[in-house]
Amino acid sequence: MKACSNRPVSGAKTRGFTLIELLIVVAIVAILASVSLGSYRQYVRRANRVDATSTLLRISAAQERFYLQHSRYATTAEELTAPPSAGLGISSTQHGLYDLAVVAGPDGAATGYTATATASSGASQRDDEDCRIFSIDQSGQRGAADASGTESPEITARCWR
Repeated sequence: MKACSNRPVSGAKTRGFTLIELLIVVAIVAILASVSLGSYRQYVRRANRVDATSTLLRISAAQERFYLQHSRYATTAEELTAPPSAGLGISSTQHGLYDLAVVAGPDGAATGYTATATASSGASQRDDEDCRIFSIDQSGQRGAADASGTESPEITARCWR
């Protein structure tokens, strides 16, 4: 009788991966995943900014219709959310990522307005440090501010594109 041995038959190759090879592959996959996840989140934040900008443009158009009917702009939250015949008929952004507000113009009268969209506290968009607040006024002047409240032409251009 022959004794059994665990040694491979001469000329035959063993198959499989070593633990080191497996750990290297896992490390590479983890690095790629962390880089791509950060890029993906930034892309989603930029895409979600459209929720604010499109709603503010809708408010601007609705304000002009309101002005034609009432010879003044809507300046209260009630007028913002009221049905179109009595107000603008806009209560929130399409995806609910931003809180809306409309205030009277600089003179305090209803001859002007500033509409703002601020990232909601419960929404994922609150993590957007670059573009947290968007605004538009009766002349179509656009504005944007970052998380610290800093507003500049560069920030506005970056956020509204």
